[in-house]
Amino acid sequence: MRLDKFLKTAQLIRRRTVAREVALQGRVTVNGRPAKPGATLRVGDVVCLDLGSRQLEVEVLSLSRARDPRSLYRVLGERDVSARSG
Repeated sequence: MRLDKFLKTAQLIRRRTVAREVALQGRVTVNGRPAKPGATLRVGDVVCLDLGSRQLEVEVLSLSRARDPRSLYRVLGERDVSARSG
């Protein structure tokens, strides 16, 4: 599944176009490497998102549609960086 589609399907980002823009800005990495919106994800990949005031790291658990979008990933870490200085 494409990265931008996964981010939308898993409801990590509300719109696929926004997910695409975030990836094009270099704010998404997959397995430690910057990822383009069309990057193909696999189960077990680690996706890191820089969402401005929040950084989120998730592991891909499934690539199929699910009733509960949160079942597609597991949160490995989350940081609030809004108190960042300078």
